[in-house]
Amino acid sequence: MLLPMFFLIGIWGGENREYAAIKFFLYTFFGSIFMLVGIIALYYATGKGVDSFNILALQGGKFTELTVNMFGTTFSFETLFFWFMFLGFAIKVPVFPFHTWLPHAHVQAPTAVSVILAGVLLKMGTYGFLRIAFPIFPQAAVESSTIIAVLGLISVIYGAFCAMAQDDVKKLVAYSSVSHMGFVMLGLAAMTTQGMNGAVLQMFNHGTSTAMMFLMIGILYERSHHRWIVKPDGSKGYGGLYTKLPKYSVVFIIGMFASLGLPGLSGFISEALIFLGIYQRFTTITVIAVVGLLIGAAYLLWMFKRMFFGEVNPECEDYEDMNAREIFYMIPLCICVIVFGIFPSPLLNVMKASVGQLVDLLAKF
Repeated sequence: MLLPMFFLIGIWGGENREYAAIKFFLYTFFGSIFMLVGIIALYYATGKGVDSFNILALQGGKFTELTVNMFGTTFSFETLFFWFMFLGFAIKVPVFPFHTWLPHAHVQAPTAVSVILAGVLLKMGTYGFLRIAFPIFPQAAVESSTIIAVLGLISVIYGAFCAMAQDDVKKLVAYSSVSHMGFVMLGLAAMTTQGMNGAVLQMFNHGTSTAMMFLMIGILYERSHHRWIVKPDGSKGYGGLYTKLPKYSVVFIIGMFASLGLPGLSGFISEALIFLGIYQRFTTITVIAVVGLLIGAAYLLWMFKRMFFGEVNPECEDYEDMNAREIFYMIPLCICVIVFGIFPSPLLNVMKASVGQLVDLLAKF
């Protein structure tokens, strides 16, 4: 994933594409090196056997008694290499403080690449926790759950405040991704059936709602050739779009409210499950995380007010509304966020068995 993404951003991106592509590459590659060391360690710890790289054979807490000597000090094998894996996956998510590559990558990437980045690539980090780090090192995962929850909480609040400060609408949505992925980390830290189900569902729902937002920003960029809510010189970038682009505005509202977590749309049910799951273990963190939801509502509604309401900006007079092709490729995403907001059972049924198995495994430690 890393090399294709590096070239997609570096060749077809915006003005600072080389900087964004190199930063993305270095951050992710740095984490991957630690992950590779962890995988090699597992190979030697299992005696270089036929099941050395078999995830099913490695999981279940088989390394809890093992120790490793490094720099004259004895470490628990499980704890040390859990954190090696953690670093690789946390950068991919990205969790605070490893998140700084994401806004640059999103802003410089072309629209299609931003959609792949938000919809697929970020989820590989949280998938890594669920599939590799937690099942193979369950004791270390349970011991580290408080740290994971705190980092998730910081991501939620810090990402939301950063989003609120942005005048570039694409950077605002990029920081909102940091905040929403923080909710996924909270769900993983809960280690309860509800929390984990909520986290996996949020991975899917965030992919659809944020993909919608990036596609809508791309459509607007085609008309305006800029993304400023307020331009650097202090003048308005957009204004009164609702009267000029009614069809565009309706689709934008659906994506925005799904991202915000409005009841009846997909973001709500996954965030509700995360909060129900984590409340049992981390009550204080849950209460503070709800503030992140409120800030999320504030920055998205404030963005919408500045862009779509008020007097029509003279620059926006000539913008055309969405054409048939643009409506056609937005319809499947609109259907996803509405249908899975009202009826999430098909998705929950798919993940129920594997998530339940992981929760049962973690409950033993």
